[in-house]
Amino acid sequence: MDIVKLKKSIGKDIDSGYNALRALSRDLHDNPETAMQEKKACAWLCAHLEKLGYKVKKGVAGLPTAFKAEYGSGRPAIAFMAEYDALRKIGHGCGHNLIATSTVAAALGARRVVDELGGRIIVYGTPGEEGAGGKVIMAREGAFDDADVAMEIHPGGGHHVLTYALTVQNLEVEFLGKAAHAAAEPQIGVNALAAMILSFNAIDALRQHIKPAERIHGIITDGGEAANIVPAHTAASFMVRAVTDADLDALEPRVLNCFVGAAAATGAELKYKWDPMRFSYINNNHVMAELFQKNIEALGITMPLGEEKFTGSTDVGNVSLIIPTIHPFMGIAPAAMPTHSPEFARIAGTEDALKRVLEAAKAMAMTAADLLASPAALKKVKAEFKQA
Repeated sequence: MDIVKLKKSIGKDIDSGYNALRALSRDLHDNPETAMQEKKACAWLCAHLEKLGYKVKKGVAGLPTAFKAEYGSGRPAIAFMAEYDALRKIGHGCGHNLIATSTVAAALGARRVVDELGGRIIVYGTPGEEGAGGKVIMAREGAFDDADVAMEIHPGGGHHVLTYALTVQNLEVEFLGKAAHAAAEPQIGVNALAAMILSFNAIDALRQHIKPAERIHGIITDGGEAANIVPAHTAASFMVRAVTDADLDALEPRVLNCFVGAAAATGAELKYKWDPMRFSYINNNHVMAELFQKNIEALGITMPLGEEKFTGSTDVGNVSLIIPTIHPFMGIAPAAMPTHSPEFARIAGTEDALKRVLEAAKAMAMTAADLLASPAALKKVKAEFKQA
């Protein structure tokens, strides 16, 4: 078996499917669906994979828009993950149309690998990455347990192989006070808005004394009814992030104390709820990352492994704690351009952006070839994961 020849064939196979992949990316981009509502996207992706000979199962882990598609049988099993939800009002400002399309492209290229080397390719359709945590639910329900490794490409404002994401948990808070006329008899009121403002000020003070990569940010979702009424109710939504789960466990009570203290100071009643769903940090697999890096550089693209620079959060992290995982970023926009923006959404719909992520898709399929061709390479990947 000539692995170099096989990898060249992967690229040709993906190139041959370009027109269909372009149509898929355009359909996804022009029909954005928010988290857990991706009915069209799920149907289109499943239809494409079925045409490629994949056996598709929908409704994985009890999620109507999640799916699992398989080609081949037995082990090892190499997984590619697809995201396809969009942002409210912005559309595909995170480029998930490109993530999904690159995953289908990798699945197209990897068929030849399975035909020649055996093993299995699994495509996981993972809905609701934007806050709903489809992979968190799927991981909890054991959806990834029969895969050996997982990969996913994400478009960004620059490219690098290793992604350093923060673990995150949402906090919903409310203060209950007592309404009163703000001019005639403010003395009988209990100001729930004052409690919320004190909480924000306390969090600002706390930020001086937390670890550099930790983040606390939130918005007031209810600030009262009218300026002449002492607010009887306020609400806010916060996100708390840290490098590891242990760091987040230590930070959470310190954040909560900011609200507890404000309640004591104003007499307002505090109600709060931590979201039971936590997006974990990414446990990067460096062995697999280096294989991917060699493959994409063989395609003429220089992609650094990347410095340890923490960004946002992703439910890919929850998968990385179960099986060896990589989550490279492929640059499609200027480095300074933020994702989750209308500008990035526009670029995600361009043909140039598609061509770039399809090169990354080739590298994913080539990395699958490395792992299926070499039991020793897969053993190294798993050994690093076990040690981590």
